[in-house]
Amino acid sequence: MRHRNEGPRLNVTADRPDANRAPLRDHVATSVRRYLRDLNGCGTDDLYTIALRELEIPLFLEVLQHCDGNQSRAAAMLGIHRATLRKKLRDYNMG
Repeated sequence: MRHRNEGPRLNVTADRPDANRAPLRDHVATSVRRYLRDLNGCGTDDLYTIALRELEIPLFLEVLQHCDGNQSRAAAMLGIHRATLRKKLRDYNMG
């Protein structure tokens, strides 16, 4: 049984073909480190907003493509309500 603070477990079963791949969070951490390094001393005050946008846009595009454009299926796969997905797509000028 997982405790509430543990968060999702990724790549945990050895019989999955992707079990030896790095978890998504490792790729995100690498990208954030690179972004911060590339700032080269310049600051930013909206990194959270930038990071969410930079993650959500490709996430939504890929999941929608995987679901053949079906927003209901994509929202279910993402674990969000369809109306939330539609709003975010509008916010990003994607729908």
